[in-house]
Amino acid sequence: MGKPSTKWRIPGLGAEPLCRRSTMKRPLKILLLGKGGQVGWELQRSLAPLGELIALDFDSTEHCGDFTNLPGLAATVRNVQPDIIVNAAAHTAVDKAESEPELARTINALAPAILAEEAQRIGAWLVHYSTDYVFDGSGDQPWKESDTPAPLSVYGQTKLEGEQLIAAHCAKHLILRTSWVYAARGGNFAKTMLKLAKERDSLTVIDDQIGAPTGAELLADVTAHAIRGVLQQPEKAGLYHLVAGGEASWHRYAQFVFEQAQQAGLMLKTTMAAPVPTSAYPTAAKRPLNSRLDTSKLQSAFALSLPNWQQGVARMLTETI
Repeated sequence: MGKPSTKWRIPGLGAEPLCRRSTMKRPLKILLLGKGGQVGWELQRSLAPLGELIALDFDSTEHCGDFTNLPGLAATVRNVQPDIIVNAAAHTAVDKAESEPELARTINALAPAILAEEAQRIGAWLVHYSTDYVFDGSGDQPWKESDTPAPLSVYGQTKLEGEQLIAAHCAKHLILRTSWVYAARGGNFAKTMLKLAKERDSLTVIDDQIGAPTGAELLADVTAHAIRGVLQQPEKAGLYHLVAGGEASWHRYAQFVFEQAQQAGLMLKTTMAAPVPTSAYPTAAKRPLNSRLDTSKLQSAFALSLPNWQQGVARMLTETI
């Protein structure tokens, strides 16, 4: 027999025939919603290496990213045909939600339900973020995914409904509950504390709410890691808790910020805050006192070791001080 025709060879790929290239999988297509928020901004970085990223916000024009426009949102998924939908959009104004419950429900529950239905229809994954506010904040033990939710506020109620609707309508889902989210970009608790410490001789900070300050950067990186995990092992779909390690009160958080600022040579008028109970700051929405979340399920499922909250806050402060 004669030699094989050279037109069936590709330089650098040996004898692999050209026709085999058609069997290669196309890059993943990822639809990110809520790109302008703290978590959404970091997700644009962490998700980009996974494939083709289409990132939208509420005011995007090429595709609808407005969570009050449910038909438009459904049309976006149908037009983009993503393999993965990551929803970083939410109504997060906790107190304002008490006076606009229907808007909060539309954004936090009905819109995610639409995403879930459309994801199920096309066989896509849906990644969604929820909150410790689905619990009533009682006790002093970290909440597990199996614990019974009992939200205290409209925000918590609508976020819980969103979780339930996603689980009911989309088999391939990842719901990541988190708490006390901050980012270097935009406003955050640490920046507020530093501003006040420069202006005032005395400060008071709540000391009976306990949680774990969790960076948007950490959330984004773990999200990308978890997506890789479920693509390989779809049986890992489900609900997970994701926060930084350790715990703190808002008062301890503030004191850590002041300590870091002093070490960096920042001039503050006060470096000590007086601890006060939640009752000292009445709000429209009731806050859970215990925002601890048990992350052992997530760490085990995806072979992770989550850093303590101080590490992320210190890094964020080096970018902002």
